[in-house]
Amino acid sequence: MLGLSSLAIFWAKRVRLPHTVFLVLMGVGLGLLAQVPLFSFFEEFHLTPELLFFLLLPTLIFESAYNMSARKLVEDTWIVVLLAVVSLLISTAVIAVLLYGVLILLGIPVPFIITLLFGALISATDPVAVLALFKEYGAPRRLSLIFEGESLFNDATSVALFLVVLEVALAGYHGFTTIGMGILSFIVMIVGGVAFGVLMGGIFSKLVGLARENETASITLTIVLAHTTFILAELISSHVHIGDFHVRVSSIIATTIAALLMGNYGRAKINPKAEEFVEKLWGHFAFLCNSIIFILIGILFISVPFDDPVILTTVLATVLIVAFARAVSVYPIVGLFNFFAPQDQSVPRGWQHLLSWGSLRGALAVTMVLLIPPTLTIPHWSLTSVTPQEFILALTVGCIFATLFIKATTIQRFMRTLKLDELTDIEKIERIEARALIHHEVAERVSQYESRGYISKEIAQRLISENSADFETAKSGIKNLSKTQTTNLTDRVLRMYAIGIEKKYLKELFSHDEMSERVFKRIMGKLGLQLEAIERGDLEPNMSLHTDGKDVFEHLASLLQQYITPLTAKEKIADSFMYYRAQTIIARKVLKTIGTLDTELASSIFTSAALQHVNELYTTFKNQSETKMNEVFSAHTDICAPLRERLAHCGVSKIEEGLLEELREQEFITPKLYLTLSEELRH
Repeated sequence: MLGLSSLAIFWAKRVRLPHTVFLVLMGVGLGLLAQVPLFSFFEEFHLTPELLFFLLLPTLIFESAYNMSARKLVEDTWIVVLLAVVSLLISTAVIAVLLYGVLILLGIPVPFIITLLFGALISATDPVAVLALFKEYGAPRRLSLIFEGESLFNDATSVALFLVVLEVALAGYHGFTTIGMGILSFIVMIVGGVAFGVLMGGIFSKLVGLARENETASITLTIVLAHTTFILAELISSHVHIGDFHVRVSSIIATTIAALLMGNYGRAKINPKAEEFVEKLWGHFAFLCNSIIFILIGILFISVPFDDPVILTTVLATVLIVAFARAVSVYPIVGLFNFFAPQDQSVPRGWQHLLSWGSLRGALAVTMVLLIPPTLTIPHWSLTSVTPQEFILALTVGCIFATLFIKATTIQRFMRTLKLDELTDIEKIERIEARALIHHEVAERVSQYESRGYISKEIAQRLISENSADFETAKSGIKNLSKTQTTNLTDRVLRMYAIGIEKKYLKELFSHDEMSERVFKRIMGKLGLQLEAIERGDLEPNMSLHTDGKDVFEHLASLLQQYITPLTAKEKIADSFMYYRAQTIIARKVLKTIGTLDTELASSIFTSAALQHVNELYTTFKNQSETKMNEVFSAHTDICAPLRERLAHCGVSKIEEGLLEELREQEFITPKLYLTLSEELRH
């Protein structure tokens, strides 16, 4: 299956279908093939609650939440909460009531508890399927974050609501007591999930920090975190009772919060060599799990009795009702949010259309169906050909297929019609400037290759001519675009470029232990705030701010540290020295990098005023930081002198490490000798 899903990446592009849609078609094909005796073994592979709930689902949740920005999520907390909770509850109610009524009109009476169960499980959207398409088609970043936030948290809301309704279906309805206990259980699941997720994320962040020197341990601990959090939350939900009250903790919310905490607060604790690998590893895990799920959903399709007229009629009606319920649950809620939200935080009408249309369904809905006991009996159940579970499964698979084959295949056209894939003004100038940089550098290097004999003179002249012409076109594009804008976009791009350089070298210093984690996070927070301000068009951001309270996990950790392990006076002085030292170094790196730009290139893509301003700004930064660093050193020589010596050794270690790695790559030393020398240098 994994081999086929890898090939499907290329096949799907050829037939211009989303990868997930192609995987489902492949699953249907395997399901049909399984009817042949020779290939009947395909029927042995099927989705189970255990496979989905304890192996695949935690992986998909963790991967999405780990890469989500907590800052951006906090900025859009209200719209995400409204969509994830209020919108989902509205959708559930609309689906339950309409489906119940329509089925009575069609002469297919079904108990209301069944339509309510179905409404709870089908109202959650699938973030993996949607975001893959958003990324491919270039949806606005904020829209993607709102959709991802809603999808992750409405997964948890949906499961919590579903389990409460399922409990009622199993135990029966007993009036106000049932409603009261259901509401209490729902609240406990959500609040308990958040608290347990913070606890597990905090514990594992600490463990990752302790294992920082061993990158293998750092990577493994993130894998353990995802599934341990999920499984322990399920164990609590299975065994903890307070009197007659069954305490449930949402495993999905717990895993989401733990992943958010690790991805935002704990990321800096991961071994720098492992950080990029961890991100790619989880991306690959998500691909594997998603591939298996959608192929198995395709195989599952064959077992659903769509040839039954009653089932087929019900599915067709259900697809329309679910689409209507999504629209009803999105437009009024977003409209209410826009009424109270500031103008710059409102959700545009085009985004609302995509939020409504892009609501794909996937793994979670199937998972919840499989949690329904096959032996579930409902009073007044009149459909003798199928059980309640089989009936809900048919509706669920039908809705998944409808969203994948109708909505997923039209999202790109939908976005183009609404012009949601257009570049922003800042992206337009970045695109042209990037082209100018690339074509100028290519022309320079081809000239060097020709002089060294790597390329013939004729080919080199043709390549230089082509890239020089492209460079001139890009230059003209920059000038024309700048004239049409009220603010100078090239100045903003240059400032953002400078901050990017600072971030790069700051991470490099931190990776070689030339500053503490506290100092790294403080400066990184400062640069992040400056970048956000410049992206909004503010070229004079507040340079003294290091946080604005939106980094919730950092804020929580800081509060805990104040009461549990407050910094000593010596640690504060050391942090101050490292802070100004790092500021001095990264300011110098900006000046050096921008100073090495070719004069013709720099003057073509940036205004002379912008270049002068950035040079003056970073020269001032460097001088001020250097002065303050020397002042701290002079006032506390006894603390700073040994620290400066240690930092110098860290710098030397960086050089040694780089040279040793180069010798290994050039096979100047054997692998055994590489390990020996690494250990010697570490000591």
